[in-house]
Amino acid sequence: MDKLPKIALPAVFIAIVVFIIISKSAITIGSGEAGVLYKTFGGGVVTDEAPLGEGFHIVAPWNKVYIYEVRQQEVLEKMNVLSSNGLDIKLEASAWFQPIATELGKLHQEKGEAYVQRVLLPTIRSAARSVVGRYTPEQLYSTKRDAIQQEIFDETKKIVEDEYIQLNEILVRDVTLPPTIKDAIERKLKQEQESLEYEFRLVTASKEAEKVRIEAQGKADANRILSASLTDKILQDKGIDATMKLAESPNSKVIVVGGGESGLPIILGNN
Repeated sequence: MDKLPKIALPAVFIAIVVFIIISKSAITIGSGEAGVLYKTFGGGVVTDEAPLGEGFHIVAPWNKVYIYEVRQQEVLEKMNVLSSNGLDIKLEASAWFQPIATELGKLHQEKGEAYVQRVLLPTIRSAARSVVGRYTPEQLYSTKRDAIQQEIFDETKKIVEDEYIQLNEILVRDVTLPPTIKDAIERKLKQEQESLEYEFRLVTASKEAEKVRIEAQGKADANRILSASLTDKILQDKGIDATMKLAESPNSKVIVVGGGESGLPIILGNN
């Protein structure tokens, strides 16, 4: 009985050691994540193999695993930029991005876990300053918002895709101009809108007047043609036709033939 504790003690110690080793070797990588393996005695960061995927992994306790989120992420950046005429513009933009999963080892080795602050944000700021500097405040405020957004995206993507970052979209969320400039642009836009509306009314009135003139001209031409075609003979023939129809009417009447102007009959009724 006295010997049992002496036998059990090493076994307990071994079990504790094994548990510690296993706990330090077990790595669980969550959904939308990947792991970069660092081999302490094997050359450091592993760049020639695929990163560790989602799920449970066992690694040597002397190695390390750096976990990265590889699904799409968003970062918001607020910055001050200058327009083409040197005015200070406040720009707010967000970027949708994700690290290139197959290049995660190189990203970790060359840029580190703070790659967003070291690479992505500085590139966005540089591209935004370059693009906005080509436009006037009025263009930034009204007509060129989509073009600016696309140009910032193109210039940023051109740089970061060589830095193992996949850029999916750049969204310009807000452009803030100095209050005096904004008010001046709004007044100008309002005046332009009123001018366009006035021109539209003038064009509409002109078209309506032209329509009335054409209709009047058409009626005048029709009357002139009709007057030219109504000879005395035609009028007499039409008068005779009308007399014949009246003569066939059952109403009481007296017809005096040849009693009217141009030899047309005179019709006398009860009244």
